[in-house]
Amino acid sequence: MTRATDSELRIRPGAPRGQWRALALIVLAVLAAAVAGSLASVEASAFYALLAKPAWAPPAQLFGPVWILLYLLMAIAACLVWRARGSFSGIAMLLFFVQLAVNAAWSWLFFRQHLGLVALIDAALLWMLLVAMLCAFWQVQRLAALLLLPYLLWTGFAVTLSAAVWQLNPALL
Repeated sequence: MTRATDSELRIRPGAPRGQWRALALIVLAVLAAAVAGSLASVEASAFYALLAKPAWAPPAQLFGPVWILLYLLMAIAACLVWRARGSFSGIAMLLFFVQLAVNAAWSWLFFRQHLGLVALIDAALLWMLLVAMLCAFWQVQRLAALLLLPYLLWTGFAVTLSAAVWQLNPALL
């Protein structure tokens, strides 16, 4: 399998319409996941404040900016992989879209349904999907895989935090 060169990854003004549609689809999918998560998190700050948390838990205000950056990196990485492949076929893009759905589900499970254990399982599944996606992206476009490292690390942290918060709040979660 050959990797695309930097010049092949650039979108030129005269690029075919299909390329723009594909890139728009990726951006819209990432935005949909972000909006779905944020809709579930409308009252997240109040609920998060009620929870007993470990001393190493970040403040609620940190989550929004971190997720904005992670969604941006996700979209760029997926666009790089799509451009390198020229299609949505293949395990890399399948994993990308599946992880978006699992990602969006976490906020609904945790903040809306207060299902701590199910949200923890969702976060662990997301982390495993990210490992697989990172490996698949590496095979197609290495820069795309490297752009996913902060997402993988943050999700690993989120799994650990979810486990701790779930254990500390049996009555609420």
